[in-house]
Amino acid sequence: MIDLKVSPKKPDQNGRVINITPQNAGWNYVGFDLYHLSSGQTLTKDTGDCEICLILVSGLADLIGGDKKFANIGGRLTPFDDISPGALYIPNSSFFSVTALTDVVLAVCSAPGHGNHPVRLIADIDMAKETRGTGANTRYVRNILPDTKNYADSLLVVEVITPSGNWSSYPPHKHDTDALPTESFLEETYYHRLNPEQGFAFQRVYTDDLSIDEAITIENGDVVMVPKGYHPVGTPFGYDLYYLNVMAGPTRKWVFKNDPKHEWILQN
Repeated sequence: MIDLKVSPKKPDQNGRVINITPQNAGWNYVGFDLYHLSSGQTLTKDTGDCEICLILVSGLADLIGGDKKFANIGGRLTPFDDISPGALYIPNSSFFSVTALTDVVLAVCSAPGHGNHPVRLIADIDMAKETRGTGANTRYVRNILPDTKNYADSLLVVEVITPSGNWSSYPPHKHDTDALPTESFLEETYYHRLNPEQGFAFQRVYTDDLSIDEAITIENGDVVMVPKGYHPVGTPFGYDLYYLNVMAGPTRKWVFKNDPKHEWILQN
């Protein structure tokens, strides 16, 4: 089985430290690249058959998507700042360019595109914030490309802060069966950051039949791939956890099913 955890490597000549494609992940929809760009560095790429959502996890940059230019986008110092990221949607059969004005951490989220949506800078006002859960299940969500907004063909993108000592994606849920309206099929990646960065957290990925049952130790910068199954994540006391989720599947709809063994938690 493919290792579900992908750790960052030394930056290549373009600054890329994470490279997940449908081919190397063994699935069909989600791609995720992460770049560490130095101030003054420029990254330019064609989108090919994929639609792209650029996320400035941290840092300030000038962005180009197709024939549109956007200056001084982003600017937060860390993903733990309560500030929306710079985010740009680019359709397939186009290109993008990112010029770092400071050191930048750039996520390039991709999925199959069909040309139905134009280049769009995603404004803060369009990134709805919500609090999910209660008690030690509380987490804070920023919806960047939710299924409630018709902004993309395939991509769903969200970022979450899970406070110290709390759980997220909990009670455990899954979305691995194409059975709408009761459940949708979505592949998913979790890009994790910790504050302070020397911390660690845990994510379990498991299926009903336990054909997948992995308990994964997460360190700062790791990505966990979720091809199917339930996927709760928890962070120990003293360390806040950030993650950026990318999801895609045959239908752009997020409908999940809770693990029935643990759904009783929602009744309390």
